[in-house]
Amino acid sequence: MNIPRDWTFKDAGIAEGFDRHVREQLPWYDLTTGVIAHIARHYVSENGLVYDIGASTGNVANAISETLSSRNAKLIAIENSEQMAKLYSGPGEVVVADATEFQFKKCDFVVCFLVLMFIKPCLRAELISRILESLNAGGALVVLDKCVPVTGYPSVVLQRLALAGKVAAKVKADEIVKKELSLGGVQRPLNPKELPETAVEFFRFGDFAGWLIEKL
Repeated sequence: MNIPRDWTFKDAGIAEGFDRHVREQLPWYDLTTGVIAHIARHYVSENGLVYDIGASTGNVANAISETLSSRNAKLIAIENSEQMAKLYSGPGEVVVADATEFQFKKCDFVVCFLVLMFIKPCLRAELISRILESLNAGGALVVLDKCVPVTGYPSVVLQRLALAGKVAAKVKADEIVKKELSLGGVQRPLNPKELPETAVEFFRFGDFAGWLIEKL
């Protein structure tokens, strides 16, 4: 993959190489996809509606396809990159749109998998609020994102854990560095304080973490 100076998903080359690239960079990608599919089984209702925000090529949608089918549930995949949306191969409907401007309907389950860190911090709070408002009582939002580092020596340990994972996946050192530099100003890691206090953490690896947020 040719990594640009400023990272963007609105690039045909990045879109075409995304599935390989993300698994090299994040060795836990398939594991957490399976976790999200497990969580979905507990919240997707009969004839329900699911939103997959930042759907990429359909990874999450394909993982929960059996649940969608058995419960006659509808999925709307939201992707702001036309280049990525053209490669979408999951179930449901794919919509090319900016999630911060999208009008959500009442739904049961929403997934934000590696997406909030690419949304401006000034827009995140409103987006999260609108998602939670759109959820039916008993529904849930899943967020998995890169977080701002913890403080002190533990932050060094956890950052090196993420780096070690990439090295173990045989990602070339120059590609790791080039990718990190390309994310400058494009990726703004999430502060867990941006999430509701009711958020339950279900995953952590280095600077990445996942939360389950239920609508009461």
